[in-house]
Amino acid sequence: MKLILLGTSGYHPCPTRHTACMFLPEPGVLLDAGTGMYRLPRYLRTSELDIFLTHAHLDHIIGLTYLFSVAWLHPLDAVRVHGRAETLDAIDEHLFAAPLFPKRPPMELVPLEASEPLPGGGRLTHFPLEHQGGSIGYRLDWPGHSMAYVTDTTADPASDYIERIRGVDLLLHECYFPDAEADRARATGHSTTTPVAEVARQAGVKRLVLVHISPLAEGDDPIGLETARAIFAETALGEDRMELDF
Repeated sequence: MKLILLGTSGYHPCPTRHTACMFLPEPGVLLDAGTGMYRLPRYLRTSELDIFLTHAHLDHIIGLTYLFSVAWLHPLDAVRVHGRAETLDAIDEHLFAAPLFPKRPPMELVPLEASEPLPGGGRLTHFPLEHQGGSIGYRLDWPGHSMAYVTDTTADPASDYIERIRGVDLLLHECYFPDAEADRARATGHSTTTPVAEVARQAGVKRLVLVHISPLAEGDDPIGLETARAIFAETALGEDRMELDF
């Protein structure tokens, strides 16, 4: 199974990263719809698209307004946007309010079930995360393949979500700040390097890729990658357009 990171920044784009958008081309599944969604057409392989949203913060949903361009470049028979009822209500009422975006793209808003079937015999489940305004994480399982996506939360190896991601082949986890910004991370509901690596180790995952990086972070190593690897060796820093097999 292939996963393509279309956007790995949080909050807003920066010269090297767009905001949260992770795509699985084989089943036609998109996790979050940030600004990286403009890159989606070149990777689409299916005639239907299922978008699963973690929450309604703008950096995770603004790409829904790009659907006209996406469908123009790669015609789609159906687009389904899945999320908690409160997330979908916020999108319907605010993002597509007539003064802001008067013509709604062709899409269906679908409230999440406890378990969702995925093409190829897979299954998606979700679990709550602590974050201002609420957020959820996702686990996706196919025979022989599994991954989890955890963003917009403050990592803690004692968190309840550890059991929901246990043993996955690939964990995408937000790492907005380096350890030196721990106070700011807690105040904003985000994560720092050491606790994220400890989560991966505690959950027994096979591989960790760090995403949702602060757009103000500078340099080739904005979050202290070696710090994470000292705790969990199989850690990589996610980059836009990175392709991962799991």
